[in-house]
This record gives sequence, structure tokens and C-alpha cells, in this order.
Amino acid sequence: MKTSGNAILITGGGSGIGEALAHRFHDLGNTVIVAGRRLEALEQVAIGRPGIHAMVLDIADAEHITAFAKRVVAEHPALNVVINNAGIMRFEALDQARDLSDAEATITTNLLGPIRLTDALIEHLLGRPDAALINVSSGLAFVPLTATPTYSATKAAIHSYTVSLREVLKGKVEVIELVPPAVQTHLTPGQATREGYLPLADFIDEVMALFQQQPTPREILVQRVAFQRNAEAEGRFDETVMTLNDAARKAREAQG
Repeated sequence: MKTSGNAILITGGGSGIGEALAHRFHDLGNTVIVAGRRLEALEQVAIGRPGIHAMVLDIADAEHITAFAKRVVAEHPALNVVINNAGIMRFEALDQARDLSDAEATITTNLLGPIRLTDALIEHLLGRPDAALINVSSGLAFVPLTATPTYSATKAAIHSYTVSLREVLKGKVEVIELVPPAVQTHLTPGQATREGYLPLADFIDEVMALFQQQPTPREILVQRVAFQRNAEAEGRFDETVMTLNDAARKAREAQG
């Protein structure tokens, strides 16, 4: 993937990893479109940066995605890179019957959203030079957090879907998977200051260095996430499930 001279769409671009990616790719000389539900947050990302454009997108609404895709192509015909970053993370208890609205919303946002947006934009991307599709999964795709089971499952599905996209689009659209570990963002309450989570600035520094490698790795893996990504291949999956979940529980309890 070339790292300058692109027109890049980033979903979930109003905060966290999406915002950080928007600023860093803009710094490299790219036009960036940040998309999300909250226009005010998106406009804050674009302040002082005339090459960043804010567009409202409800990634959980199929009809809105279709309309958005038509609009973004019309307004930014040079669009050649899509980063599917938007997502939600909800805590769920599996040991009792419960309202499944959180699980359903997670699947709609984290899995159906990227599938629908990719489908709506794929023919445009196929017609663009240097086209790339980047799906943001998670280390939890490979070792789940049992307190957020549906989130972990959707990220495992995104990993699998990305593998399929890469094979089908080989030689046409470059397909990359960005695999974050636990990063200090506002994805869940208290996470932005949670002890033991990777600071966002450190994560983005490492990510951008990996993006600038030639050829671009098909999986963007910071060092911290190797603990999860390689657990099964290294024969320590069960141990890693226990270690990860125990550490995460203790980190949350320490915050009260």
C-alpha cells in the first residue's frame, strides 16, 4: 500500500484509533474522510486540517450505508482506500438468560457494517489505482475476552472474512488486517486510563511504521498483540485464554 497521495475513508473516525489514523495519514499527504455518527466529533478531528473531511455515517443502518457510499464516491471520486474501523464493545454475562440487544447491536455494527460498506464500495475500489481495503479486527479475534464474547466473535469473523477478501481480490485490491491489542481508548468505560493497556500514541507510532514497510504486511501486528495472535500456533492457547482474562478482570477491578 502506498502511504501518500491517497483518498482514505476511515469509519469510526471521530475518536480513538480512527482519529489517530486520520491525523497520521493526513500528515503523510493523504486526503482523509472521517465517518461516524457524531458530526461534532468528526468536525473536531478536522479542525485545522483542510485535507480532512467529515461525513455522517450510521454503520448500523443498511440503507444509510448504501446512500453514504453513493455520496462519498460522488464527493470524493479519488477514494481508493477504505479503513473499516468503526466498532462497539459491550460487556455480557453468558451464565444467565438476558436481553440480547447488546449482542445483536455488536454483530450489526462490527460485522454486518464492514461487510455492507465493503459491498457498497467494492466496484468503485476495483476501478481505482492503488486501491486498498483495511479491516480492523482485534487480538481478541484470536484469544477471546469472555466478558465481551460477542465482540470477540465478531472480530474473529472479521479476520476470516478478511482472509477471503484477500484471496478473491488478489492483484486487484490490496487487503490488509490491522490487529490492535488492548489500547487505551474510550471503547469501553475506563479503558482510556486502564493500567496495562497500550497507550494510543505508542500504538499508532508502531502501526504507522509497519504501514510504511515495503511490501506492506498483510497483517499489521504491533509487538504487544503477538501474545494473542500466535497463541494457538505456539501451543499455548488454553493458557493464554486464562492469562488474558485474569489480567483483564484484575485491571477492571483495580479501577473500581
